[in-house]
Amino acid sequence: MSNWRINIIFILLFLLSIALTAKLFSLQVSKNDFYKALSQGLLYSPNGGQKERGEIFLKNGEPLAINKGWTMVFASPPKVKNVEETAKKLSEVLNLPEALVLEKLKTPDTLYAPIKSKLTEEEIKSLTDLNLKEDGVYMSKKIGRYYPQETLASQVAGFLNYQGSGQYGLEGHYEEELAEGKDLNLTMDYSIQFKAESLLEKAKEELDIKQGQIIVLEPSSGDILALANFPDFNPNKYADYAQEDNLGVFQNGITEKIFEPGSVMKPITMAVALNEDKIMPETKYTDTGAVKIGKYTIRNYANRVWGEQTMTAVLERSINTGAVFAEAQIGHKIFMNYVEKFGLFEKTGIDLNEIYSENSELKKGYEVSLANASFGQGIEMTPIQLVRAYSAIANKGVMTIPHLVKNANGKEKEVNSKEQIILPKTASQVSAMMVSVIEKGYAKAARIPGYYVAGKSGTAQVSYSALGINKSGYSDETIQSFIGFAPAFSPKFLILVKLDNPKANTAEYSAMPIFHDLTQYIINYQQIPPDYTD
Repeated sequence: MSNWRINIIFILLFLLSIALTAKLFSLQVSKNDFYKALSQGLLYSPNGGQKERGEIFLKNGEPLAINKGWTMVFASPPKVKNVEETAKKLSEVLNLPEALVLEKLKTPDTLYAPIKSKLTEEEIKSLTDLNLKEDGVYMSKKIGRYYPQETLASQVAGFLNYQGSGQYGLEGHYEEELAEGKDLNLTMDYSIQFKAESLLEKAKEELDIKQGQIIVLEPSSGDILALANFPDFNPNKYADYAQEDNLGVFQNGITEKIFEPGSVMKPITMAVALNEDKIMPETKYTDTGAVKIGKYTIRNYANRVWGEQTMTAVLERSINTGAVFAEAQIGHKIFMNYVEKFGLFEKTGIDLNEIYSENSELKKGYEVSLANASFGQGIEMTPIQLVRAYSAIANKGVMTIPHLVKNANGKEKEVNSKEQIILPKTASQVSAMMVSVIEKGYAKAARIPGYYVAGKSGTAQVSYSALGINKSGYSDETIQSFIGFAPAFSPKFLILVKLDNPKANTAEYSAMPIFHDLTQYIINYQQIPPDYTD
């Protein structure tokens, strides 16, 4: 090969190397900030680069928490030419405080400054029209969490924080599984949950409740069909609710707030006395309107005096002294042992964050404390603890473990073994007594023609200490509740309705109508055949 040809090849290679070097210099040095910021934005995800988060679905496949592609906007501060002007434009388009945007842009050592995620279509269009790329502002796609049901079952769902970790609800409880990409399929029924939440909204409008909860449980399996809370929140916009005096809205009042249940405790007291053969449903006693224990006097509601009554009538008329009588027949130590067996001193095992009361004052064993506990005052529990205890009455004496997740990633979730608390005969007797409460007693408003429904109401005064007031005794505020199951002798569902300080005298006028309406709805929805023809 001639020398001039070799020289031409060398010259061409030299020029090519210069061109490549210039291009690399442009990419790695001159535009380093831009490409690094852009790559960080494009790769940014709430899981920090981990596998896509598992999704959560309701019983019939309705999505509760899913992954969705979102457009976000971020800046590379060193590339922003006019910081003040750019901050003003962004604040107007994104509806953000100008000072906040300005703070993000005034970080010259930061290559990637996220400004807002989950942009609306209108925001995307406005930013596109502004064309701020030359000013160091860019848009990119990322995968984020989306809650298509919005406020529905919000305390059950929880949400993801800015770091992409689960907070509250199932997002928090199943953080490890969801972060590994495992889907959760729930026992919750969309239609029943929606109806329950609608009834709580109605209670707010008509009764001005402070808070309210509804639980619907299948007692034979422990499957939770509904967990409704008022007030609720939208997990897509959880930051809007994160005020210092409002953080309680994220807590699930069903598992994380304790209360004194009132007269809904009486069937449990009767179950213990029946199981120990200390009474029968027909056992009689004479009510004088009050029981004296030391320096204390326990009275009936409205100071009523009932005279001779049976134990069934004690439930029908919700007589406090009758519950005290039954507890006295049992004996304090045995009564306390059963209270523990019914799970009222421990967590239920539900797959959500939960608390429980130590009931330390009750455990001291004072006679008056145990007498009060027999009709639901001076004993504390969460709504889910009460429902779990009642599952033993509704389920032939066997107490179930309440749970929300049916399976994870297609694999059936293992539920702890069930426990026989009372005899099947006892459960049947108490169920019949609770049917009599609705057929003959104060709960006639809960009656469903054609069906035997078991139920009991409760109206409990709220202690000053529960209201955060440093004072002994009880306030004028009440918690009104109704609990029951249907069909009574082969229950398909168990319902608890709990209302905090409704504008009504007793649960007969507040929680009971809600129980009735939800019971009727579920019977129709599940097409449950009647027990008899009216």
